[in-house]
Amino acid sequence: MPDLSVLVTGASGFIGRHVSTYLSKKGFNILTTDLKGADVNGDLSDRVFVLDVVAKLRFEAVVHLAAVTDIKMSIQDPHKTYIVNDFGTLNLLEAASRKDVQRFIYASSANVYGVPVELPVKESTPFNPRTPYDYSKVVGEHLVRSYAATKKLKATILRSWKIFGEYERLTAAIPNFIKCCLRGEAIPLYNGGADTTDPYYAENYARVIELCLLNEKAVGEVFNVGTGVERSIKQIAMEIKRLTNSNSTLLDLPPRSEAEKEPMRSYPDISRLKQLLGYEPVVPFEEGLRKTISWVKAVIG
Repeated sequence: MPDLSVLVTGASGFIGRHVSTYLSKKGFNILTTDLKGADVNGDLSDRVFVLDVVAKLRFEAVVHLAAVTDIKMSIQDPHKTYIVNDFGTLNLLEAASRKDVQRFIYASSANVYGVPVELPVKESTPFNPRTPYDYSKVVGEHLVRSYAATKKLKATILRSWKIFGEYERLTAAIPNFIKCCLRGEAIPLYNGGADTTDPYYAENYARVIELCLLNEKAVGEVFNVGTGVERSIKQIAMEIKRLTNSNSTLLDLPPRSEAEKEPMRSYPDISRLKQLLGYEPVVPFEEGLRKTISWVKAVIG
């Protein structure tokens, strides 16, 4: 069993809850922080909170998940997005550097690639961000790299495709599709559901983080995280319809924003993750959907 104390930021969020629970079950000592509902509550963009409170806590590794992740919100309020996602990251990097942590795992996003210039997307694929959220993750990566280069911080960057599972906000695509199917309502498909991604259950992401915490080969690396399988948003909706035995219709809608007007095909090459860390997904797509469907059923009653 690992004897490692890990600080998880954004731990009250959907992914944070999955990661914290998973790592706890695997024997890690987990310390959580978020705006509320965590072991230590506060704002990571507040330098005083991070350096005078968080930095004095006992932990040997950091899993940095805290961020504004809502694309629409990032377009409406870019300033807040950059303050939270980048100044918060900068404060945490400084605290981690001062403590000389054994690992700093940064949750980036496949969104840094925007509409990818090649498929499948490799870690070497050029950045092509579209929205303020995308740009905030590009900036965050550069901040992490700078601390790795100048402060010898043992960092790993994870660029994740679409994570789903219990606790995600019901307005997010997959929980919303499930809710619509359970209620017999039309399923809204922006861009007609033509965009593609690589959706996977949250426990698979937690497994990647576990491997990064335990394996020295993860230090200094960037990993695409997914399953390597491309699925369109429309295909995801159809699969949820099948699993819920729903009669819901599909409702074609225009793009969410001008920045997302061009339908995006995106799925990762995860060979680096497999080769260096021996990663294989632990929960199949359909099983993950069934778990999420059961949770949504319980939530909406």
